[in-house]
Amino acid sequence: QVQLVESGGGLVQSGGSLRLSCAASGRSRGLYAMGWFRQAPLKQREFVAVTTDSGGTIAYADSVLGRFTISRDNAKNTVSLQMDSLKPEDTAVYYCALGRDSVSVRSGTVDYWGQGTQVTVSS
Repeated sequence: QVQLVESGGGLVQSGGSLRLSCAASGRSRGLYAMGWFRQAPLKQREFVAVTTDSGGTIAYADSVLGRFTISRDNAKNTVSLQMDSLKPEDTAVYYCALGRDSVSVRSGTVDYWGQGTQVTVSS
């Protein structure tokens, strides 16, 4: 069993920055990709970013490309999301995700989810 615990959400003004972190604990054998999704009120959960344990594959949603940066620390078993130039439309609950590979995670085939952390961007 794996636990994912997110931290770093909060309230920020438009144009500001936030950094989310996710710590994984437990047995994650065979699960190599970690990523982030988000869900705004009344909307479906959507993919944000994903990275593999080697860092060789990194992908972003078009809506965050150039503003968000995903990174991974394999020694600490954590994944982070640096969010810059935040916009009100980035307001959502952000979820950490762990899955088999980047293609699976990006498509929403996720083995473990975190509990979510709220990000609110005011205009």
